[in-house]
Amino acid sequence: MYRFLLTPRWWGINVFVLLAIPFCVFMGSWQLGRFEERMDSHRSADERASADRRQAARPLAQLLPVDKATSGAQTTATGRYADQLLVPDRELDGRPGYYVLTLLRQDHGKALPVVRGWLPGTPDPAKAPAPPAGEVTVTGALQASETPGDNGVSARGGLPAGQTGAISSASLVNLVPYGVEDAFVTLNKGDSGMKAVPAQAAAQTGLDLKAFQNLGYTGEWFVFAGFVVFMWFRLLRREVELARDAEMGLVPEEDRDPAASSDYAVR
Repeated sequence: MYRFLLTPRWWGINVFVLLAIPFCVFMGSWQLGRFEERMDSHRSADERASADRRQAARPLAQLLPVDKATSGAQTTATGRYADQLLVPDRELDGRPGYYVLTLLRQDHGKALPVVRGWLPGTPDPAKAPAPPAGEVTVTGALQASETPGDNGVSARGGLPAGQTGAISSASLVNLVPYGVEDAFVTLNKGDSGMKAVPAQAAAQTGLDLKAFQNLGYTGEWFVFAGFVVFMWFRLLRREVELARDAEMGLVPEEDRDPAASSDYAVR
């Protein structure tokens, strides 16, 4: 009854199934591994952030360029505050507000963007405290330049003068007449009564949308594997039923599969 499995059509079906199932399982396992890596990196980032806060601040030059190892590390820089910008659409503790960003002109090197603090409401230059005059030394968590559209960073344009959607050197060099470091610092203690902004996890280390996409893709690939098995058994059962009907003479001659019919005749 099962000799139809040796026909060319079923050879093709069986080969496809034998290749498709391992492929789906492999892809599902790979996506699951990617999700687990992000989970591990998220835990490591949290642990590193706690450790970074306990470590002594190091000079900025020793930590650049920013990578996963130095993101969130405590750093210190000295200079004079210059241009001040507001960064809209920034939530803190579930409340809408904005960052107060000031460029620190260093004696040597480029200007360092410093997030001096967070204020609630809509951006208002009149409410943003002016930066301290004279030479200052800032201490805070080092962060990589933001990418518009990622991790809640606004990508909208057409902002009023004195505002920027993203804290990145690519955006800031168009707003100030001097070079800007490809990094920024969030102060450990908010300046002039503002609320301090906590450091964010390094890119590709948090449980962001991409992490849960990996988890979703994992489920999809395993579902595909199960669907292939289900369809194989469904086709097999259909062929067995046709074979039984043919034996009992219930299948009209014109409705029989020529390959299957010849097989049944041989049997």
